[in-house]
Amino acid sequence: MRTKGVFLAGVAILAAATMTTAVPNGGTVSGKVTYEGTPAKQKPIDMSKEPSCAKQHATPLTTETVVTGPNNALENVVVYISAGAPDDSTPPSQPAKFTQKGCQYLPHVLAFEVNQALEIANEDQTSHNIHPLPKTNREWNKSQPPGTPPLSEKYDKPEFIPVKCNIHPWMHGNFAVLKNSHYAVTQGEGSFTLPNLPPGKYTIIAWHESYGDQTQEVTISGNETKTVNFVFKAKPY
Repeated sequence: MRTKGVFLAGVAILAAATMTTAVPNGGTVSGKVTYEGTPAKQKPIDMSKEPSCAKQHATPLTTETVVTGPNNALENVVVYISAGAPDDSTPPSQPAKFTQKGCQYLPHVLAFEVNQALEIANEDQTSHNIHPLPKTNREWNKSQPPGTPPLSEKYDKPEFIPVKCNIHPWMHGNFAVLKNSHYAVTQGEGSFTLPNLPPGKYTIIAWHESYGDQTQEVTISGNETKTVNFVFKAKPY
């Protein structure tokens, strides 16, 4: 287990941002995602074979399968509305950005919408290989030498997709391709907010790459704020 490092500070705001379509006088669902028990200790990453990346980390990185914050907060959890909100007919014009820096994927979990442009940048002095592993979308596998323009891709179906680098085996990340704009990715305190919801009944799912997912339902009748919390049982091994 490790707490959020300083190296994530620059991307935490982006990763935790909630993308929604404004609804005047809409309701809000907010809460926290935490864990109970003792998470498995994350393994240190040996980047000695890639010195240009190793020197970017004063403290060696550990794996990011489980990242925790204060008060048992659980980071990198995608909280989203799976039912009750319509699918977005038009994806956001702003691309979702996935960066390779210090032989690490930033952010570790990137959430974006179906048919939204995805841009993947390489800020390292070494080549990378980006290999997402979808089950329902088209699979692709691309190399990206240093100094080359960002790669551009899109996905036409909602899916949670693990991502790996075939050159650097410790590099792992996740794409959360969602069908509407009502989502958030937890960071720091494990909190999330889903604002601007019209009256209705909603199904909310919290997804974690190691602990699976949990589902709750909530009804919004006006402009009130409903609290929904998720607690995952940690896996010690």
